[in-house]
Amino acid sequence: MPRLRDLGYGIGQYPTGPLNAITDVAGVTVGHVTLIEGDRTRTGATAILAHPGNLFQDKRPAALAVLNGFGKFAGATQLAELGQLETPILLTNTLAVGRAVEAINRHVLDQPGNERVTSLNAVVGETNDSRLNDIRAARPTVAELRAAIDAARGGPVAEGAVGAGTGTVAFGLKGGIGTASRLVGGHVLGVLVQANFGGHLRVDGVPVQNLAAHDADGSIVIVLATDAALDAAGLRRLATRAFGGLARTGAALSHGSGDYALAFSTQARPETQAPAQLSALFEAAIEASEEAILNALTMAEDMAGYDAGTGQASRFAALRLPRKT
Repeated sequence: MPRLRDLGYGIGQYPTGPLNAITDVAGVTVGHVTLIEGDRTRTGATAILAHPGNLFQDKRPAALAVLNGFGKFAGATQLAELGQLETPILLTNTLAVGRAVEAINRHVLDQPGNERVTSLNAVVGETNDSRLNDIRAARPTVAELRAAIDAARGGPVAEGAVGAGTGTVAFGLKGGIGTASRLVGGHVLGVLVQANFGGHLRVDGVPVQNLAAHDADGSIVIVLATDAALDAAGLRRLATRAFGGLARTGAALSHGSGDYALAFSTQARPETQAPAQLSALFEAAIEASEEAILNALTMAEDMAGYDAGTGQASRFAALRLPRKT
């Protein structure tokens, strides 16, 4: 399946990184576990690591922004209080959040140097994939969730119906995982999304016609990484700008949505950023978030599955845009 730029659509003014992915930020790694089994299992997990070392011993600045809090974001209160990321980030389905916390706990406690750790703040985001997945079936398991952490690597990032995006739906279409990046004033900013929400789709400001009926509810998790040395306050402001990209895609931002954006810096020691630098990063966050969402839609494939809410089979098609000439 093509990415958005393969079809000739470019979003915004800032150049992309070499991979146009969150892994363009040096040190950031991503891992997926994708579960497609039988007629009913369409789920998975996606792990994002701020650096390949021991995050508990070598924490990074981070912050969470919430637009609509209809969701289950584990670790949110300590993130808000301390402004630090000390574990991998796991994305998965709504009913797997507890298992994801346990997977992170096991991973961190098993790392050399953490033998005396008795408390840690596992960070887990979720969206509800029950329109294509038997979400009550307790998948992914703790072992499968931990496998996503173990699979984390740099380089190109798989998109579409993979990992935590395996069973997601957006704009009444097949959703999924999407990523993008921007180069801004000597810094790199990368975004990864788990797209599972509704609205009236727009691509680069243009409404997309002839879609299925309006689909309002759902959720999204947006993860932003940067090598700019921002503190927690700056990262919270950066995360908030990601919702500008979400709105540009035509998202409904409904009562039943969970809209979360987590931003972290790969630099351990924050520096003072000039207002012009911050403004450029903010704009880049809007651009990259918008493009990451659209990449999730164009890279997804048609999928049939099981609607756990109705007990019936269901099917969602991928977005197929014409090539721009």
